[in-house]
Amino acid sequence: MAPDPNSTSSGPREEASVKVPSKDPKKKDEKKDEDLSDEDLALKQQLELYVERVQDSDPGLQKMALESMRQEIRTATSSMTSVPKPLKFLRPHYGALKSFYETMGDSDLKKYLADILSVLALTMSAEGELESLKYRLLGSEGDIGSWGHEYVRNLAGEISQEYAKRQSEEAPIDDLMELVQQIVAFHMKHNAEPEAVDLLMEVEDLDLLVEHVDKTNHKRTCLYLTSSARYLPGPDDILVLDIAYVIYLKFEEYPNALQIAVFLDNMQYVKQIFTSCDDLLQKKQFCYILARHGVAFELDDEMVVDNDEREALQDIINNSKLSEGYLTLARDIEVMEPKSPEDIYKAHLLDGRASAGASVDSARQNLAATFVNAFVNAGFGQDKLMTVASEASSGGSSGNWLFKNKEHGKASAAASLGMILLWDVDSGLAQIDKYFHSNDNHVIAGALLGVGIVNCGIKNDCDPALALLADYIGKEDPSIRIGAILGLGLAYAGCQNDQIRCKLTPILNDAKAPLDVIAFTAISLGFVYVGSCNEEIAQAIIFALMDRSDSELGEPLTRLLPLGLGLLYLGKQESVEATAEVSKTFNEKIRKYCDMTLLSCAYAGTGNVLKVQHLLGQCAQHLEKGETHQGPAVLGIAMVAMAEELGLEMAIRSLEHLLQYGEQNIRRAVPLALGLLCISNPKVNVMDTLSRLSHDTDTEVAMAAVISLGLIGAGTNNARIAGMLRNLSSYYYKEASLLFCVRIAQGLVHLGKGLLTLAPYHSDRFLLSPSALAGIVTLLHACLDMKAIILGKYHYVLYVLVLAMQPRMLMTVDEDLKPLSVPVRVGQAVDVVGQAGRPKTITGFQTHSTPVLLAAGDRAELATEKYIPVSPILEGFVILKENPDYREDH
Repeated sequence: MAPDPNSTSSGPREEASVKVPSKDPKKKDEKKDEDLSDEDLALKQQLELYVERVQDSDPGLQKMALESMRQEIRTATSSMTSVPKPLKFLRPHYGALKSFYETMGDSDLKKYLADILSVLALTMSAEGELESLKYRLLGSEGDIGSWGHEYVRNLAGEISQEYAKRQSEEAPIDDLMELVQQIVAFHMKHNAEPEAVDLLMEVEDLDLLVEHVDKTNHKRTCLYLTSSARYLPGPDDILVLDIAYVIYLKFEEYPNALQIAVFLDNMQYVKQIFTSCDDLLQKKQFCYILARHGVAFELDDEMVVDNDEREALQDIINNSKLSEGYLTLARDIEVMEPKSPEDIYKAHLLDGRASAGASVDSARQNLAATFVNAFVNAGFGQDKLMTVASEASSGGSSGNWLFKNKEHGKASAAASLGMILLWDVDSGLAQIDKYFHSNDNHVIAGALLGVGIVNCGIKNDCDPALALLADYIGKEDPSIRIGAILGLGLAYAGCQNDQIRCKLTPILNDAKAPLDVIAFTAISLGFVYVGSCNEEIAQAIIFALMDRSDSELGEPLTRLLPLGLGLLYLGKQESVEATAEVSKTFNEKIRKYCDMTLLSCAYAGTGNVLKVQHLLGQCAQHLEKGETHQGPAVLGIAMVAMAEELGLEMAIRSLEHLLQYGEQNIRRAVPLALGLLCISNPKVNVMDTLSRLSHDTDTEVAMAAVISLGLIGAGTNNARIAGMLRNLSSYYYKEASLLFCVRIAQGLVHLGKGLLTLAPYHSDRFLLSPSALAGIVTLLHACLDMKAIILGKYHYVLYVLVLAMQPRMLMTVDEDLKPLSVPVRVGQAVDVVGQAGRPKTITGFQTHSTPVLLAAGDRAELATEKYIPVSPILEGFVILKENPDYREDH
């Protein structure tokens, strides 16, 4: 292992270190001794005596001296900044002891000395010599912990280096692994779980961990494992999470195990959790977690034996109670009163000229008002434009607003009714029904889309959406077909429903179908089969792309085809490679675009640094005009980097640089990427950047920045953004298209009157909901060409945001799932991974009674001992059970 101490490389250094004291002039030596206190001096002389005694020929004396030396070293206390005294005084003698060790015959004493040398090597060994480890392996099989933490830490570091060396030489590692066992046991006993995990990762043997964790430290160990997984390259990250899953199961921490199973997208694990847990309450909580994530999951009789119970649980997974919970929240916060677009614009706060222009009743302004109204009253079931019960009860007035919109505007107006009645399937379908009898194709198209919106995220045994929309897929009118197709995509996002696949796939390869129908079909299939890697659909979309003529490839809507393909592989990393190879054979007009889109979708939410670098590389090229692939590359940077806070901050900085030196087509995408990184999380620095860009000379950049201001403030009612947008509405009062964007952004900021969020991350930012991300990304890709899509006749693409809309609430319910009001503390979440003791997990908290709203980065904890939450993470619906040990204080 380490070279012989008398060999040339380390020879001179050793001799020097031995001779130092003798070389020094007398005076200096005396002076040095004077600095030491009496006891230090005594200790120094004592140790020097021991060193001489060790080299004595009499084994008895040697043993005494070694024992005493060992005692001195062990009992010495060290502070953080200074080396323990005995080690300090023994430093000059390290070389002498080492050379003496080489001359000794094999005996217990030799092992004893090896132990001491191993400890001395802690401060003396040359870099890379690994002497501490060498002497440890030669020494006695003792308890290593008794030499102190610092020593064990140092050993662990040397083991990982030695392990790497032996792996490359394919040498045996059994002796190392025995030491690793001891070190891990020591660390786990002494609350240094991260150190143990790090060592085991270095020696690639994490399975050892499972036998060393116990009741007291498994939570901290798993917390460290799950949070370090984000920074590990694949496939290590999966291994680490698997171990955490095994540990959670071992200690019956089922809700945490479920989080990991969902993160890994491993349905076998989810089944295993359901079958191994026999507590009905916990199972109900699992269902809430699955419902929030948007997983289509069928319970069978193995998982839940009792039929009625199974139905009740399936109801929770199907989200059928979501509307009820959301309205309970709204009533509690007292925001049931419907709002009109004027309440949002607050035109009276602006000076004269802008409000004068606003009174004109133009179709574009009415369309904007339709969207604002839909976003603000989303899910409330009542508003002032679409659902007004008129005096004559003829339903006349709701028709009136509908007809204040021109042609394709009517589609969005009719669909907005679906948004207002969001998640309330029965009442929603009843109210939309009247539009099906219209003789205006646009109205019917809007009604079809509205049905899809109402059913978004809600699954139902009788599949009303499929029954209603299926008949319209094959109609002649393209707008009706798009309404039905997009409606199906929204209603069944993430369901991987075979009936829909059989109905929609043929359209992709139908030569007669218009381009827009084909594009929306690809997107809808992407939604329904998001992250499924479905070969058959991928094939169909690839053929559809190959069949497009040159002129069609230039069309703005063609960009949705590669996106639909990318959504199939959302977050699935390597699985995309085969498809990416095929995409290299496409027409050069779309080849690069397809490549960027596939890459960014496949690595979305993984935080993969290499992919971010690759995408940044694509953006650094200054290309001729007409290249479109840099837009998706910029969005891709945000999609990949949004996984964790550090990467996110770095991505924001990189995007700032792209603004400085990027070409125009990159600058147009940067605001959108910023919008994705901080969605529903208005960070001040990003807000200021977007505010600056919203006055940009290039209208495309300005429009993207305005929409992004809406996205970062979505559902937060952020007063500062609302003020910015009001000022922009007076600044752009003459420019219809920019004013339209400002209105949309105003609607988004007040999304659901501030009760909703668009953030695709949930469960303490651990899980990423695939269908939510799919919706946001689709909108952003559409915004890469604002004029043609959002400002053209496809403005209803804005409704795909419904996939990401979720109440940002904490709703506590009792064992019968009835709302239960308890005090909770809500504050900024603090990262406590790997910290000692039991640090506070939130800071700057306020105490409210549930239901409460959680802003981005907030965390809640119960402020009462009376109940115990079934889920470790207080978000969404949380079941509380009574604490049996609770005693009321009289």
